[in-house]
Amino acid sequence: MGYKGPFCLETCARPNILALQPYRCARDDYKDDGTNILLDANENAYGPALDLPSSRNKRPHSTDGFLKSEYLDVDFLGLNRYPDPHQVDLKQQLCKLRNTHTHTTRNLTPDNLFVGVGSDEAIDALLRCFCTPGHDKILTCPPTYGMYAVSAQVNDVGIVKVPLDTDRAFQLQPEAINATLSADGSIKMVYVCSPGNPTANLISKADIQQILEHPSWNGIVVLDEAYIDFSPDDASLAEWVTEWPNLIVMQTLSKAFGLAGIRLGAAFGSPAVISLLNNLKAPYNVSSPTSALAIAALQPKNLAVMRSNRAKILEQRERMLNELPKISRIGRFLGGTDSNFLLVEILDKPKDQGGSANNESAMTLYEGLAETKGVVVRFRGKELGCEGCLRITVGTAEEVDRLLAEVCSILQDVEDKGDTNGTGGETEEKKERKANDIVA
Repeated sequence: MGYKGPFCLETCARPNILALQPYRCARDDYKDDGTNILLDANENAYGPALDLPSSRNKRPHSTDGFLKSEYLDVDFLGLNRYPDPHQVDLKQQLCKLRNTHTHTTRNLTPDNLFVGVGSDEAIDALLRCFCTPGHDKILTCPPTYGMYAVSAQVNDVGIVKVPLDTDRAFQLQPEAINATLSADGSIKMVYVCSPGNPTANLISKADIQQILEHPSWNGIVVLDEAYIDFSPDDASLAEWVTEWPNLIVMQTLSKAFGLAGIRLGAAFGSPAVISLLNNLKAPYNVSSPTSALAIAALQPKNLAVMRSNRAKILEQRERMLNELPKISRIGRFLGGTDSNFLLVEILDKPKDQGGSANNESAMTLYEGLAETKGVVVRFRGKELGCEGCLRITVGTAEEVDRLLAEVCSILQDVEDKGDTNGTGGETEEKKERKANDIVA
């Protein structure tokens, strides 16, 4: 007999949750099946920053329930116990890494740190901490990372947008932001991504300071530094939270440290703000294996591995900057070069024929690479100021070899056929929207 009771999902669930569009991430369309070259999610293609055997078929020596190498101890026999709820040792290592004294003479301490499941937990925790559902808002600066909007929608928090300045290499517009904050007291947080995603550029420290110094706004500036370790040394403003009680700086081990699989993120802030975040988090939000791997990655020998891998990525980034423009129908690089990815225009005609950036051309290359060549990049053409753009993660030397060859091959085929740029009309628009809506 079918259920005939009073339960009705449409009236029981929160309206803002019912209205959510399905969350789409990088692996929804193209899987990590061992054959694809994945240059779409800004992962570290050189692997984790851990001093481990290079072959996947080898494992460190195991005795008494521990996975052992010279710099890694994971206590498997301790997995019956809940993890440390405070993670003081991990926080101390993160403080040691970011206490550069470039931006202040003060020192970060574990009291300045919240750690959680990737940066996404911090994004959500800040919303729950400072924004009243159905009333308060956040301010974002598109084009930017999509999870700020996703988390705001989940928490029934409004979004106000002040775009990055496309005439100034996607920098902030601090005067416009401050005017918006003055006009709307319900905005509680400003989310800024630096280096930007998908723009790959560092945001000016002076512009951030201008917002922090707003004379009347009572709110938090949240600086997302997920890609900061690909930027010039000492670019991180993490230690600056000791000077600004209204600043939060988020970081992750998913990018330069090559540890996306352990999902470890951190938020640096004033002890008072961090205390609130720690009070509302789940008591055991960081697992024991995650903590052990993160602490290991922050030891000197493994930091050397991270820096070695980073140097290889920067070398390949420079190679892509030099080699991609030599290919017909590759246009300008937009934004900056402060991350492990590049944002590049795809043209409707060769440069010497006056080609311009075009979404249909970008989709033709995006689909051709993924579906016929096994090279997956990210279409960003629907983002503000990114017409005709692909975002391409910097891979290994071998992956960049393949990328360059396949891009050249596909665009040459397009030229030889005098190609039509996509199907046009509503079908093309839907394809572009679907490809662009992936949060990565």
